Amino acid sequence: MSRIFLYAAIAALLSHTLNAFAEDSPELQTLREQVQQLEQRINTPPAVASTSSEGAFNPAVALILSGTYGQLKHDPAIPATGFAMNPNNSGFSQGFALKESELSVSANIDPEFRGVGTFSLDPAGGISVENGFVQSSALGNGLNLKFGRFFSGLGYLNEQHAHAWDFVDQPLVYRVLWDNQNGEDGVQLKWLAPTDMFVELGGEIGRGRGFPGTDRQNHNGVGADVLFAHIGDDIGIEHSWRAGVSLHQTKRENAVSVAVPDLLNTAGGVSNSFSGDSQTTGLDFVWKYSHNGNTRESYIKFQGEYFRRKESGMLTYDTGSISAIPGATTDTYTNTQSGWYLQSVYQFRPTWRTGLRYDRLDPGTASMGSAIATKVIGNYGFNPSRLTWMADYNPSEFTRIRLQLAHDNSRQGLAENQLFVQYIMSLGAHGAHQF
Repeated sequence: MSRIFLYAAIAALLSHTLNAFAEDSPELQTLREQVQQLEQRINTPPAVASTSSEGAFNPAVALILSGTYGQLKHDPAIPATGFAMNPNNSGFSQGFALKESELSVSANIDPEFRGVGTFSLDPAGGISVENGFVQSSALGNGLNLKFGRFFSGLGYLNEQHAHAWDFVDQPLVYRVLWDNQNGEDGVQLKWLAPTDMFVELGGEIGRGRGFPGTDRQNHNGVGADVLFAHIGDDIGIEHSWRAGVSLHQTKRENAVSVAVPDLLNTAGGVSNSFSGDSQTTGLDFVWKYSHNGNTRESYIKFQGEYFRRKESGMLTYDTGSISAIPGATTDTYTNTQSGWYLQSVYQFRPTWRTGLRYDRLDPGTASMGSAIATKVIGNYGFNPSRLTWMADYNPSEFTRIRLQLAHDNSRQGLAENQLFVQYIMSLGAHGAHQF
């Protein structure tokens, strides 16, 4: 402010001095006009000047670069035993691989709304919208509205972007039940209770585009809905925790799964089609500890999640036989599958962390109509599991280099030891991660 007064005083002095000279001097006339322009800029309120400026919209932009090296014995596309009708997208590959680059743009739109766009740049070419949503900022009463494309609020890990994961990949239960992450096109409403203890309730409705739903592009109405609740609190300055429950419901329509093994041991498996209801319940818990509350120096984080899914409907066995061999078989199919993981991460120095994770799945025992009971495997008698260790180096909040070792026993008869090296680099603005 003192600088503005100084400029004004100088401008006034120069103007007074110039008026004392001859009016017919072109050089002095030009100088006088420049001084008058300076006076006008000084006297213009900053708010008025900024409203007409193209630079007033200044979004935060970030680019995440990542890549891996994977040393694997078997093809990572081979599904976990008992989950061949699920996507089984491992998220990693053998050898060197550039992973998806993530470009994020976010900014306040006006006093009432904020916008976020996150775009996935496929290393093979192409751009997809990972997130693209608008969020309210002025509803009040603890309410927050989000609409567009977003990661669902179910569970704990689901809302986190890949660069914030504590391991190279997602737990097995996320891989087989959510295709790594459940994304939705729809509307989400959260309510934060006005209490000292953290209490959050939320719900979503959407088209059901993410697995296990079926992307019904030519249908009106709601294809999936989610309810969730979170509670949490601090214990002194060193401990904090959060627990949650969630419910996800959707429908599957003619969901085709290829290369599904069957009792006849058909080479390469068969293609099955399922239509019916899918309901998933989940529990999650996170606990954190840091000495004297100083998370910059060191901390311990312990977390776990459990999901249980029941699907019930009609299964068509071997869809390829509909035209080739008349009489493709369709009958009732019901199965309940579940999975869980426990993991812990310890930051023992400001730049170093290590972690351990254990995963386990239960493919369940299917109940089927008599027409397909002799063709579809009902009980695999095997529980997929995996044990993973990681260590990563973080010289700054923008750089992470990670080593990960895993003993994978998720595929019966194909147990293997896996090695991964990963880098994650963040360019530009980098927002804080969730609790």
